[in-house]
Amino acid sequence: MKTRSPMVVVMGHVDHGKTSLLDKIRQTSVQAREVGGITQHLGASFVPVETVKGICGNLLKKIGVELKIPGILMIDTPGHEAFTNLRKRGGSLADLAIVVVDINDGFMPQTGEAIKILKAFKVPFIIAANKIDLIDGWKPTKNTCFSDAKKEQSSYAVENLNEKVYSLMGTISEFGFDSALYSDVSDFTKTISIIPCSAKTGEGISDILMLLGGLAQKFLEKKLELNTDSPAKGSVLEVKEEQGLGVTVNVIIYDGMIKTGDTLIIAGVESPVVTKVRALLLPPPLKEIREKGKFQNVKEVIAAAGVKISAPELEKTVSGMPLRVVWNDSEIEKTKAELQQEIKDVLVHTETNGIILKADTLGSVEAIVSLLKKQNIPVRKAHIGAVTKKEVIEAISVKEKQDDLGVIMCFNVIVLDDAKELAEKNNIKVLSSNVIYEIIENYVKWKNESFERKKQEEYSLLSAPVKIRTLPGFVFRQSKPAVIGVEVLAGTLKSGIELMKESGTSSGKLVAIEDNGKKLESASIGERVAASIKGPVVGRTLKEGETLISDMTAVNFRELKKFRKNLSSEELEVMEEIAKIKRKQEPLWGY
Repeated sequence: MKTRSPMVVVMGHVDHGKTSLLDKIRQTSVQAREVGGITQHLGASFVPVETVKGICGNLLKKIGVELKIPGILMIDTPGHEAFTNLRKRGGSLADLAIVVVDINDGFMPQTGEAIKILKAFKVPFIIAANKIDLIDGWKPTKNTCFSDAKKEQSSYAVENLNEKVYSLMGTISEFGFDSALYSDVSDFTKTISIIPCSAKTGEGISDILMLLGGLAQKFLEKKLELNTDSPAKGSVLEVKEEQGLGVTVNVIIYDGMIKTGDTLIIAGVESPVVTKVRALLLPPPLKEIREKGKFQNVKEVIAAAGVKISAPELEKTVSGMPLRVVWNDSEIEKTKAELQQEIKDVLVHTETNGIILKADTLGSVEAIVSLLKKQNIPVRKAHIGAVTKKEVIEAISVKEKQDDLGVIMCFNVIVLDDAKELAEKNNIKVLSSNVIYEIIENYVKWKNESFERKKQEEYSLLSAPVKIRTLPGFVFRQSKPAVIGVEVLAGTLKSGIELMKESGTSSGKLVAIEDNGKKLESASIGERVAASIKGPVVGRTLKEGETLISDMTAVNFRELKKFRKNLSSEELEVMEEIAKIKRKQEPLWGY
């Protein structure tokens, strides 16, 4: 059985050096020609084993490793959502990953995003701690392995390096992983390796390639077995229009072989696309799939490889879709059914209550649904494409049954104007983001805020514990309603509350609060105000200097107990007084 090349995905924060690292390996200048120096399109490039050996040089001899893999297929991602398109049924296409971190800046939001996604997909990874040449006191030694470069440094520079490595180790531990400088790792299956390097000077690059090749060969031998006699299996990374070719697809072939003229089946949202391969366009070794005019027109491609395919009807395809080559026409219908079943297994449409998700690709849908399930967030519908009125109507239906699930999540898709208008009109929350974890975190945050807001609304509707004393000499009207000066002894006085005497006898309803002729919404403890009370007659049923307490039902009392943390110590004392008064007549009141 032959061995295929391991597929290594390169991830990390913007500007931390993902493409620069690959450029150093390829000795190309892809990044220099890109807008703002940031990867604009997902790309793949093949690094032959001879190149790996050439860069690693004596390092391989030192550790006694003989590489037998054909090479390494390096996949550069502009955003972590693209990683989710590297999918096959039941997992990720990526065999290994490099997470590039600026050793001086440390972890950034996208770095954490990368680690979380790799953890969710169970993809082994190493940390490339880039830009060591910028460490204070560091003396660059071009194209050397890390251990040799370290020997040339002052104790001051080494101390600065160690401090930054320890900081990375601390951050990585927050994600549930043990990590160490790769030279200190004894078990690579349990500890994440940190490799200090510089994409600018080439320091540590040989260590990265040596480790990737060694890890792949030692731990992924079974996974890398290749059957070249079988038709190809792959995944669509990008659908792209090319001048002179029309719509093409950039794909990763992870198993088998594809030839020009082969029947190609690509899964679709509604139905699969069945077409014939017109041309296979392969970037030369060390060149990048994004470089225009650099493609080789080849007759066949063997896994693992990134290849551009030209064929009719590719405009119907979507990124992230699985594809299969069929060599026997009798297999077409069976393969179509298998691929569409795979789509059905990912997309969700139920009648149960849950949020609604629309995303740009099948891989994005699969990743987000998986993460939502881990957070115990139910999903009613998860599909590909823009948000339409249909999704909003479903969300309205869900909201009527469970308010916090009447939500639409949008990942890298637009909301059509009529859908946006309907959502706003019906107060349907639409959460949009192009970062997978951000959209889930935003939902959890919104849900928590919404829950707290509802609790506060419920609390505001309850009759609160209040205690007041009527002030002698401040009777402004005896009845209908009685207007008398009062001092707030506990709680917050608001109009609408029922009052009772300490004996439990009703003493009317507070209808208004004033201070020097000005109406007030409320009065706090210690304040003296004029209170309008409907019901009592001052001098007959209400005495000057008398203490009054807020009256409430047993239901109100029980609900109020749920908000104990909202109540002051004085209010809690009033609650106890109310209970004692009520239980004289009804022993189990308020329980």
